[in-house]
Amino acid sequence: MMDHSDQTNEKPVKKTAMSNAEKQKRYRDRQKERGLQEMRGYMSPEAKHCYKLISEQTNWSDSVILSNAVRLTYAAYKNGQIGLLNSWLKNNKL
Repeated sequence: MMDHSDQTNEKPVKKTAMSNAEKQKRYRDRQKERGLQEMRGYMSPEAKHCYKLISEQTNWSDSVILSNAVRLTYAAYKNGQIGLLNSWLKNNKL
Protein backbone atom coordinates (compact mmCIF):
# COMPACT_ATOMS: atom_id res chain seq x y z
CA MET A 1 0.00 0.00 0.00
CA MET A 2 1.32 3.44 -0.95
CA ASP A 3 1.74 6.18 1.59
CA HIS A 4 0.29 9.48 0.32
CA SER A 5 1.23 11.57 3.35
CA ASP A 6 4.03 13.35 1.40
CA GLN A 7 1.66 14.75 -1.19
CA THR A 8 0.39 18.29 -0.83
CA ASN A 9 -2.37 20.19 -2.52
CA GLU A 10 0.11 22.71 -3.98
CA LYS A 11 0.15 22.98 -7.74
CA PRO A 12 3.49 23.16 -9.53
CA VAL A 13 4.65 26.70 -10.24
CA LYS A 14 4.08 27.49 -13.88
CA LYS A 15 6.51 29.80 -15.69
CA THR A 16 4.80 32.55 -17.60
CA ALA A 17 5.62 32.56 -21.28
CA MET A 18 7.60 35.50 -22.56
CA SER A 19 6.07 37.67 -25.23
CA ASN A 20 7.76 38.04 -28.58
CA ALA A 21 8.88 41.55 -27.63
CA GLU A 22 10.46 40.25 -24.41
CA LYS A 23 12.30 37.49 -26.32
CA GLN A 24 13.58 40.00 -28.86
CA LYS A 25 14.73 42.40 -26.14
CA ARG A 26 16.54 39.57 -24.33
CA TYR A 27 18.23 38.55 -27.59
CA ARG A 28 19.32 42.15 -28.34
CA ASP A 29 20.63 42.54 -24.78
CA ARG A 30 22.67 39.33 -25.10
CA GLN A 31 24.10 40.52 -28.41
CA LYS A 32 25.10 43.86 -26.85
CA GLU A 33 26.78 42.00 -23.98
CA ARG A 34 28.84 40.14 -26.60
CA GLY A 35 30.02 43.52 -27.93
CA LEU A 36 27.85 43.46 -31.04
CA GLN A 37 25.95 46.46 -32.35
CA GLU A 38 22.78 46.43 -34.39
CA MET A 39 22.65 48.61 -37.48
CA ARG A 40 19.55 49.44 -39.43
CA GLY A 41 18.98 51.13 -42.71
CA TYR A 42 17.47 50.88 -46.13
CA MET A 43 19.30 49.72 -49.23
CA SER A 44 19.03 51.39 -52.61
CA PRO A 45 18.04 49.18 -55.56
CA GLU A 46 21.72 49.19 -56.61
CA ALA A 47 22.83 48.06 -53.16
CA LYS A 48 20.14 45.35 -53.12
CA HIS A 49 21.52 44.03 -56.41
CA CYS A 50 25.06 43.95 -54.97
CA TYR A 51 23.77 42.31 -51.79
CA LYS A 52 22.02 39.57 -53.78
CA LEU A 53 25.19 38.80 -55.74
CA ILE A 54 27.40 38.77 -52.63
CA SER A 55 24.93 36.60 -50.74
CA GLU A 56 24.65 34.07 -53.58
CA GLN A 57 28.40 33.87 -54.14
CA THR A 58 29.55 33.72 -50.52
CA ASN A 59 26.59 32.33 -48.51
CA TRP A 60 27.44 34.96 -45.87
CA SER A 61 24.77 36.04 -43.38
CA ASP A 62 23.43 39.60 -43.36
CA SER A 63 25.63 40.33 -40.34
CA VAL A 64 28.80 39.16 -42.06
CA ILE A 65 27.99 41.10 -45.25
CA LEU A 66 27.28 44.28 -43.29
CA SER A 67 30.34 43.91 -41.05
CA ASN A 68 32.61 43.32 -44.04
CA ALA A 69 31.08 46.25 -45.94
CA VAL A 70 31.81 48.61 -43.05
CA ARG A 71 35.35 47.25 -42.59
CA LEU A 72 36.14 47.47 -46.32
CA THR A 73 34.75 51.00 -46.52
CA TYR A 74 36.94 51.98 -43.59
CA ALA A 75 40.00 50.37 -45.21
CA ALA A 76 39.31 52.31 -48.43
CA TYR A 77 38.95 55.52 -46.42
CA LYS A 78 42.21 54.94 -44.49
CA ASN A 79 44.06 54.20 -47.74
CA GLY A 80 42.69 57.22 -49.61
CA GLN A 81 40.64 55.10 -51.99
CA ILE A 82 37.08 56.30 -51.27
CA GLY A 83 37.02 58.58 -54.32
CA LEU A 84 38.28 55.78 -56.54
CA LEU A 85 35.70 53.34 -55.22
CA ASN A 86 32.83 55.83 -55.55
CA SER A 87 33.88 56.55 -59.15
CA TRP A 88 33.97 52.83 -59.89
CA LEU A 89 30.49 52.37 -58.38
CA LYS A 90 29.12 55.27 -60.50
CA ASN A 91 30.81 54.08 -63.69
CA ASN A 92 29.40 50.60 -63.18
CA LYS A 93 25.96 51.94 -62.21
CA LEU A 94 26.12 50.33 -58.80
